[in-house]
Parts: sequence; structure tokens; C-alpha cells
Amino acid sequence: MPDCASSLAPATMIDGAASGRAGRGPFRPEVWLNARQRSSVRLAVYYFRAADVAVAAGLALAALWALGDLDPRTLTLGAVIPLAVGAVAILALLRGLGLYRFGPNPAPLIHLACVVLAGGLATGAALGLGLALGQGLGPVIPWGVGTTLVLIALHGLWLTLVARWRRQGALSPNIVIVGATRNAEALIERALERRDLNVLGVFDDRLARSPDSLAGVPVLGAADALLSHRMLPYVDRIILAIDAEAGPRVRDLTRRLETLPNPLTILVDSETGRDAVLTRLAGAPLAQIGGGSPDARAFVKRLQDLVIGALALIAAAPVMAVIALAIRLDSPGPIFFRQRRHGFNQEAIVVWKFRSMRHAAADATASRQITANDDRVTRVGRFIRATSLDELPQIFNVLTGEMSLVGPRPHAIGMKTGETESALLVAEYAHRHRIKPGMTGWAAIKGSRGPVNTEAEVRRRVELDVDYIQRQSFWLDLWIILITVPVLLGDRAAVR
Repeated sequence: MPDCASSLAPATMIDGAASGRAGRGPFRPEVWLNARQRSSVRLAVYYFRAADVAVAAGLALAALWALGDLDPRTLTLGAVIPLAVGAVAILALLRGLGLYRFGPNPAPLIHLACVVLAGGLATGAALGLGLALGQGLGPVIPWGVGTTLVLIALHGLWLTLVARWRRQGALSPNIVIVGATRNAEALIERALERRDLNVLGVFDDRLARSPDSLAGVPVLGAADALLSHRMLPYVDRIILAIDAEAGPRVRDLTRRLETLPNPLTILVDSETGRDAVLTRLAGAPLAQIGGGSPDARAFVKRLQDLVIGALALIAAAPVMAVIALAIRLDSPGPIFFRQRRHGFNQEAIVVWKFRSMRHAAADATASRQITANDDRVTRVGRFIRATSLDELPQIFNVLTGEMSLVGPRPHAIGMKTGETESALLVAEYAHRHRIKPGMTGWAAIKGSRGPVNTEAEVRRRVELDVDYIQRQSFWLDLWIILITVPVLLGDRAAVR
């Protein structure tokens, strides 16, 4: 695995919570990427595998065409089968040899040697099958040589990109440690030697006893400070490193930290100093962008967003142009309304909507939620809110990857229910952020739309959102997308 030591230069803290305490540490990544951006980098492996499939299949067709065997009138199964088997074999070998993994990889020369081996074995299998079918050498040799050479070039590019991402820290898990204990210090010291994960900071609820730093990593505040720390969107995993004999303290911290969307791992005392725990942490998935779902499901969800989102934008473009003109003619102010809301892993994103209220009455923090016959809403605003057309610009948020077509609806940061911030009413509120927010969602088609004016409404919204996260699938998303328009248009009771 490439050595990341030179790239993990100290950087200033991204939060001022530890003013006066140590503010720099040895693990800071070269480039700060939040969990959503890092997950997007990790999904690049699927695009690369798709490129390999295109190369193997495309060159097979090219070989048949070059030798004049692609004419449908003369094409035979005997000519096609060897190349089809060869293409499948080389793709299976590339995957079987582990050449698409982000974990500790062999040296680049070994990786490329494996590509050559896969190409040679696949070509041999195709050639043997072709001879057995009486096809002779045919197009197999040109295909095998050409495919192997192109794959060597592609995998060389792949290795270059992976090395760059690794230098930037995009492929090494970002963790924070709760508990400035000897367990934590041993973990940090061993991690510093291995350099396969980034320890962003330490938190301890007994600040009076804790040092300014632990093995060079700054102590950034008390455990409660982590609950609202600006570092959270960058954190893949929280490590609780409390001595095992402090049972009540472990249970209390676990209860408090489990309200966060970030995965929590408890470091057992007997594991301290062992490579096993470091290997397990370094090899653990980064923060999952699909609510704990495998990367393959997250990749399918992203493709769904891109394909359906692009088609929706094309279809909605004329309607959006008419709405923009109507807003401009109806009242003074900008066409769009932008609001900061929470996205995946509590990342702050800017969500786009058509402006439906008078510009002077804009409420960026949703401190006053919408009500029936709200005097802030314009004439055009009443129509586009009633039909949910004001949400159409969020297609841009979907295409840029900040949102998904389906997911929990993003709430404004600091949104209030009555006089209390909504996020404080339900302990599991932040669990909504374990997946990217959506233009529509399970809660929306189940009747939980618009303002949440009571604690019971907030609780029901959270329950529906968490239920969706646990059940998310391609087919469920497709069903929600299809049912959204008739459900919204048929609902005259919801305040929007």
C-alpha cells in the first residue's frame, strides 16, 4: 500500500471549540472531503468496472468487424462464442484477482502483471474453444492482444487515480475518538505507524483531567461537543475508547452518541495495541451513503438519480421556464429561494426552490413554519406550493449529488416546532441523515408532508424516514417516484 505519511500534513482545525488547546494533529488529510464526497469517490470503482466491460465487449465486436465476420448473413455462433467466453473470462479474472479493491493493494507492477495474466488466461481459453469448434485462430489473437494492452493502459490510469485519492486521504476512514484514555493513546500510536486511517480529533467528557492532545491528536472538547461539532460531516466512524470497567459511563456515552448518524464502534480494552483492531477499522466501510446499504445499492441509486433526474429536467424545463416568468411578473425579488438544510451525515447543503413568498418575508431558518392562508405567500406561490412545483429546482441538487430523488425531505437547519428546535424533540432525529435527502420520500407519500407543528408530528416524520432508510431499494424508490404525483395532487388537506 502506498505510504501516506508525507501527504497527511497537519492542518488547522475546522472548528474553534478547542480554542487554547492543541489545534493541529498528525493525521489531517490533504484535502477535506465530507462523507458524501468521499463515498462518491469510492463509487468510482463501478464506473471503472463498466469501462472494462465496454473495452472487452467493444474490442470483440471490432475484431469480428475487422475480419469481416460481423455480417449478420454470415455470422455464426462458432465465431461469437470464443470471444464471448474470452470477454467474460477476463472480466471475471480481473474481479477475482481483487483488482478493483480500494483496500491495501499490491505494488503497481504486481497489479499490472495480474492484468497481463488475466488477459493471457482469457485469450488461451477463447483460443482453445475456437480450435475445438473448428474456427482456427480467427479474431481471438487480435482481440486478446488488443484487449490486454488497452486494459493495461486503463488500469495504469486507475492506479494513478487511486494513489492520488489515497494521498488526499479520500480512501482512508476518518475517525474521531471519544475518551482520552490509554486505550485511545495506544490506538493512535499504532495508527500513526500504519497510516491507513485518519484520526481527526479526540473528545472527552472529563476535560479537567484530559491533556491538550493525545499522541499528537488534539482534544477538541467534551463528549457533548461532538453532538453538534462542525467536523461531523467529515467523520466516517466514532470510536468509543473507554475502559471496560467503567460500565455506567460506557452505557451513558453510547446512549448519547447513538443519536448521531455516524456509526459507533466500542474499542475493547483487550484489543488495544493489536493490529487486528486497526486492520478492522481501516478496512471498515466509509460512511455509507445509502443508510448502511452496500456500495452496489448506493451506485444503483445514484444511476437512478442521474438517469431519471436528467429525463425529468428535460421534461420539466418548459414548465420551469413558465414558472420563472410568472414569479418575475408577480412580485419583486429573485426567482429562486435558497435555503441551508441538512444533507447526508448532517452536511449543510443549499437547497433550491422557486420563490413562493414575498422576498421581504423570506425565512431561511424556518423559524415560522407555513400555515394555511399564510400572508407571506404570493399569488403564484399559492399555486406552485399547492402543486409542489416550487420543488422542481431541486432536480439540480439531485444531479449534483447533494440530494436524491427519494429520501427523507431535507429540513431547514434550525427549523422550529412551536418554540423548540425540531431536532431536539426526538432523540433519533439525526438518523434521518443516514441517507441523502430526497425530493420526495416514504414520509411524503404517507401523509407526513409540510410543517410539523407538534412533537407527535415530528416523531411520526422521523419514524417514517427511518423505516424508509431500513427498507430502501431500487424498486421501492421507483414505486415512490411513480406514486408521488397522484398522491400530492390528490391531497388537499396538507398545508404547503
